[in-house]
Amino acid sequence: MFLENFKPIFQLLPEVKTPIHRQDFREKLKWTAIVLVLYYFLTLIPLYGLSPAAVDQFAQLRAVMAGSFGSILTLGIGPIVTASIVLQLLVGAKILDLDLTLHEHKAMFQSTQKLLAIIFTIFEAGVLVFTGSLVAIDPSFYPIMLLQLVIGAIMILYLDEVVSKWGFGSGVGLFIAAGVAETIIVGTFNFLPASAASTTASGILPAFIQSIIGGAPNFQILIPLIATIVVFLIAVYGESMRIEIPISHGRVKGHGRIRGAVGKYPLKFIYASNMPVILTSALLVNVSLIASLFQKLGFPIFGEVSGGRAISGLALWLTTPNSISVLFTNPLRVLFYAIVFLGCCVLFSWLWVEISGSLSAKEVAKQLYNSGIQIPGFRSSKRQLYTIMKKYIPALTILGGLFVGILAFIADLTGALGGGTGVLLTVGIVYKLYEEIAQEQLMEMHPMLRKFLGND
Repeated sequence: MFLENFKPIFQLLPEVKTPIHRQDFREKLKWTAIVLVLYYFLTLIPLYGLSPAAVDQFAQLRAVMAGSFGSILTLGIGPIVTASIVLQLLVGAKILDLDLTLHEHKAMFQSTQKLLAIIFTIFEAGVLVFTGSLVAIDPSFYPIMLLQLVIGAIMILYLDEVVSKWGFGSGVGLFIAAGVAETIIVGTFNFLPASAASTTASGILPAFIQSIIGGAPNFQILIPLIATIVVFLIAVYGESMRIEIPISHGRVKGHGRIRGAVGKYPLKFIYASNMPVILTSALLVNVSLIASLFQKLGFPIFGEVSGGRAISGLALWLTTPNSISVLFTNPLRVLFYAIVFLGCCVLFSWLWVEISGSLSAKEVAKQLYNSGIQIPGFRSSKRQLYTIMKKYIPALTILGGLFVGILAFIADLTGALGGGTGVLLTVGIVYKLYEEIAQEQLMEMHPMLRKFLGND
């Protein structure tokens, strides 16, 4: 296999040690909290050498990138997600022949992703610094700025690994939720003005109260807050939607299973979770980065970027429209962005399910069959289970990816706090985190459930 040639390099990469003991609820919660505090601390470390005139080129997608502009975490999770996109495409196209159900192949996939993430960290940091997207006080500061960005992104990479192995959920999800939550709270309640020249509070509620006191209530100020609440409610509703398939235990295989016991196997409507939107947003970020790179080289084939903003070409047309006014001033741009955004969401949803190694119809059928599960009224066989799952899972994969894409796109148009995409992702992340914490607490209270669920 081609990747076996890189094993000497993989062995040189530092790795977070996997816990050798079963972790209890408190230990997982402790590590999750420690990483969260460290993340917030790192966002407060300023990027030494950055000019005050620097403009955030990715402000519209900042929540999705889980970074903090002007800090050493400016790159956020961008390199990690970009590495995931590239690997998914390579595996999906069978260029890399990996079977992620095998432990050895899965370990190789993870090592390759880590190596690619480091490579993309250096690449993205170099593009931001040397194309002028991050304006330095003096050109002599470019090397030190590059070093800071690389250190920050690699720290995020390993903090993500700590959460995945020692805490709840994933670090990528935790950082996105933390950044969006901070943006929503500050954007809603901040009573300080946006600039020294302004007297109006930058927070929505203080600004609205000021308009009432001034005798001219401005209800338009509340639109982003209302949009945030609506997106939150719709996303929660979408996360709770299920297709429940009746199942029964066809044979006794120990662990307390009872022959003939009847239950339901739930398939989530948003089957691929929030990953399609994360991957799509990261892809759009890289289009802007590549546009900056080619412009610096004198070949602006992807469009021009000025003052940290795309002003023409493909880079502009793939910039997230975050105002309803764009729909009227440039409807073709909005339509083009919507088609690309939704198409990528569906594509990455399908890739995520097929490549993940545990979500595809084939793998779900295999897991159910090995657990002694059958569908009442149907013959107990792996092929029959696969036929039934094949009816639901591909459809849920496409419809779920399309649903989250449409919701994120519309929410971004309304200018929702934290970005519509960010709010949508946060709901999915927090909902999944809640389910994982609730399951862990339940198993702490009833240890026999751990054996039944195969988590012993």
